Amino acid sequence: MSRQRYPEEFKIEAVKQVTEKGKPVADVAQRLGMSVHSLYAWIKVYSKPQEQRQQDGDQQAELRKLRAELKRVTEERDILKRPPRTLPRSAAEVRLHQEALD
Repeated sequence: MSRQRYPEEFKIEAVKQVTEKGKPVADVAQRLGMSVHSLYAWIKVYSKPQEQRQQDGDQQAELRKLRAELKRVTEERDILKRPPRTLPRSAAEVRLHQEALD
């Protein structure tokens, strides 16, 4: 069963029926043919002022950006912590090897 997507205006109107008109959540959800849990989630989101919702969205976007940056920096750090694949040779070993080739 696929999840039905509702437009934002529909969600706001459903929340208004509960918060402003005082209708029971179960009645509104049943009349609209939706889950009570979904309506409670919408009430939690849409009962905040628009400005607060926008600020929450901006904070969530910044949090996602910072988490991505933290992941990238952590990976870079882990790469730098790995031991090199080949051991560096001393200058004497390199010189002796070059003399043997000549």
